[in-house]
Amino acid sequence: MVGLVDLCKRFTKGKETITIFDHLNLAIPRGDFVAVMGPSGSGKTTLLNLLGGIDRSNEGEIDVGGVRIELMSEGELARWRASHIGFIFQFYNLMPMLTAAQNVELPLLLTRLDRKERRERVETALSVVGLTDRVKHYPKEMSGGQQQRVAIARAIVSDPALLLCDEPTGDLDRTTADEILTILQLLNRDLGKTIVMVTHDPAAAQYARRSLHLDKGHFIEKELAA
Repeated sequence: MVGLVDLCKRFTKGKETITIFDHLNLAIPRGDFVAVMGPSGSGKTTLLNLLGGIDRSNEGEIDVGGVRIELMSEGELARWRASHIGFIFQFYNLMPMLTAAQNVELPLLLTRLDRKERRERVETALSVVGLTDRVKHYPKEMSGGQQQRVAIARAIVSDPALLLCDEPTGDLDRTTADEILTILQLLNRDLGKTIVMVTHDPAAAQYARRSLHLDKGHFIEKELAA
């Protein structure tokens, strides 16, 4: 599903060049659930941004689902991302003036689906995350856990093959975090979604099938989930 070959990523700060990845290699099979851990500044979020086509590499290959995304134009990337990638963030990024259903529908407004098809997809996505009773609620009327469920529904509404999760439980208490992680497991095991999750929390990493440690621009496979 994901293949990185000799990936290089550098940032320029003034006269200084900071190397994040120097010939990084990674293979993630379709249907895997990988937790990426590592110290602050190790490039975890940069990795997600590269996989999702938000950021550009300096060198190397990025293959996602058989598509070499580093060869795409910005317009091609935007269209590809809308249908193939789902993003889940730590702080939900919901629009406060929109209801749960309207927030979930947002990615579908970029598609050619008609209103009826969009409504059906929104209802299905909210059902998957257990929020059919919060369709007309606004973010301020929901708990943090419920808002993150809405964010997950928004991420899956276009039926992407790959979910990229950046500290998805970092702002939640343990019980609520476990509920969110259980939903991610369901998406992986029952719906076949490939998931790459950045987390600093070892307890969260245990929900993944395997855990990779990112440090000094290289991966170390630390453990396999039971």
